[in-house]
Amino acid sequence: MVLFWPIQQELDCINGSGRILGKIKFDVSIDEYIFYPANELINLSSLEETSIAERLSGLESGKYLIPMQDDD
Repeated sequence: MVLFWPIQQELDCINGSGRILGKIKFDVSIDEYIFYPANELINLSSLEETSIAERLSGLESGKYLIPMQDDD
């Protein structure tokens, strides 16, 4: 299981044990959502990879949104 928690205009990806796996961010220069691992030593399980891939696909299709924060 992977939880997706919005922080600013990003999603923290957190596994069932509470470890932050990385962040999903929107890259304006290429107009797509990208997963950025928390560090290069992270080894994702197949379930975690599948959950993240499904979330990325859902963000691209509009099924999911990343809430925008208004700092005003």
